[in-house]
Amino acid sequence: MKYLIEFIEAKDVKKSSIFTHLKCTETEAKLVQYVCLRYVRGLEEVPVLEMLQENFQGEPYLYLKKLPLVKNLLDLGWFIQVSFGQVKAHDSSQLELINTSITPSMSLLRLLEEGSLEIFLPEVKPYTDHLEYLQDQFDMVTLLHKIATFKQGFADNSLSIGRLKNKLTLLTKRIEERVKITETPIVVEEFFKEKQLDEKEQRIFLALLKEEYSGGEGQFRDMNTLIELISFDEYEKIKNRALLEDGAKLITEGIIDYEEILNMFGGVSRSFYLQEEVMQRIIHPKKNKKVTKLKLDALVKEQDIFEYLKPETTLDDVVLHPKTRETLNNVVKQVDKEVFKKLREWGIKDKRKSIDARIIFYGPAGTGKTMTAMSLAKTLKKPILSFDCSKILSMYVGESEKNVRRIFDDFKELSAKAKVEPILLLNEADQFLSARSEGHGSSADKMHNQMQNIFLEQIERFEGILIATTNLLGNIDKAFSRRFNYKIEFKKPGKKQRLRLWQFMLPEKADYAEDFDVEALAKYELTGGQINLIIRNTAYKVAVRDESVFSHQDFLEEIEKELGSSFEGTKSMGFKV
Repeated sequence: MKYLIEFIEAKDVKKSSIFTHLKCTETEAKLVQYVCLRYVRGLEEVPVLEMLQENFQGEPYLYLKKLPLVKNLLDLGWFIQVSFGQVKAHDSSQLELINTSITPSMSLLRLLEEGSLEIFLPEVKPYTDHLEYLQDQFDMVTLLHKIATFKQGFADNSLSIGRLKNKLTLLTKRIEERVKITETPIVVEEFFKEKQLDEKEQRIFLALLKEEYSGGEGQFRDMNTLIELISFDEYEKIKNRALLEDGAKLITEGIIDYEEILNMFGGVSRSFYLQEEVMQRIIHPKKNKKVTKLKLDALVKEQDIFEYLKPETTLDDVVLHPKTRETLNNVVKQVDKEVFKKLREWGIKDKRKSIDARIIFYGPAGTGKTMTAMSLAKTLKKPILSFDCSKILSMYVGESEKNVRRIFDDFKELSAKAKVEPILLLNEADQFLSARSEGHGSSADKMHNQMQNIFLEQIERFEGILIATTNLLGNIDKAFSRRFNYKIEFKKPGKKQRLRLWQFMLPEKADYAEDFDVEALAKYELTGGQINLIIRNTAYKVAVRDESVFSHQDFLEEIEKELGSSFEGTKSMGFKV
């Protein structure tokens, strides 16, 4: 307490250790000294009128002329204004201060206790281990929490918040500098890179990790507290809630999870925590603990049924019919907190947080059904497993019925082992979905019917997202049609959509001749798949020239070849933007 005692006993406040940190005039410092002296004597709140009258005597109403001094000390964050026991925001007029009281702010008390508000920044040198790195990161979380706490106060703590933000910037920069010169891999930094977490996701992760290390009682587990750490205004708070909603990356990739807790007001709140596997990986990086959840692509390599697809585009990156986009957006919104709550209250969904949807994509081959399925997976941050249904008979002659069941059994097994529940894509599912044969028929018909019955049974019991693609919807068995709750048609693109497809797919960095007319190319009734093929074939042809310039004629030649060799006429939408 030496700084406090030195300050209140100082006959010349300018010579006290903390004067330079106050950044105020000598007269204002004397008012601070007066308030501090009263504070240590047990008078927490000092009436403004009394303070001014005692310190400024002489000419009549001199104390009124000193009100700006009090206002400035409030603005500097050294005083907090109190009226009838309630903290007030001091955006009122100076005269309104007369009938209020003031009390030392937390910043002033800390300055008097520590002698400085400057942050101790670690030296710029390599980290010796991940614990040293984590200590710096935990200091960063503490600063974020202090900023959030100041923002929640009624008083104007703009200066204090400004100081803390400056410290946060300096500390963040210092951590980055130390990480750059550290040669030994830091497990947390490696984890961030692997999961491609952005700055806000990293801060949520670090706050929860700090909670695990400190063994606290849940200070940083509450949803609102975590959002406060990464938000600097009300708009950001609303926007950042999406980072902790069902369907958010941190949840879908199995990094964090939550428990729903009934609070004292009868509402339900969420308490977040790191998944056990992730926590062990960070806290005990040298222990080779057996992992129960594995990467899906590694699991798929061990079997011969499914193909692991890695989505590159989201639904925002593909050209879709407005109705198709609306339907798929409704599927995505099943993970929205409010939508999920309603569905559960109505008895439509159980406690499963994931989406339940059985979808048919139908339309001519090449219309982008598979790409759209992959884009839906990317939007939902889920992996996708594909099975080519056209191979079922050739792959398993004599055992087709048995292996239809195996498709779903193996998918369920892989889902249970994987970190994130995948989407099942059944490509070219026409023979599964087509109308069943009636009567006795041949043995082949009986086998086909039996295979379809098993397929029907498995779809009925399926949990999660299943997408089946087919060229024709008209031939689908009614029993299958009833089991799919979404049937989405992929139509041939119109001229406007073809123009968009041309514009999106044409190479941006290429040179085009003066006669090139993309609107003229859009007149040809091509599908997205054909346009993509034509552009690629034209590019191969132009790239070998010394002057690699795309001419209108180059494209016309490839269009003529494509339309002349097309077995189906034309194709359609669902292609990358």
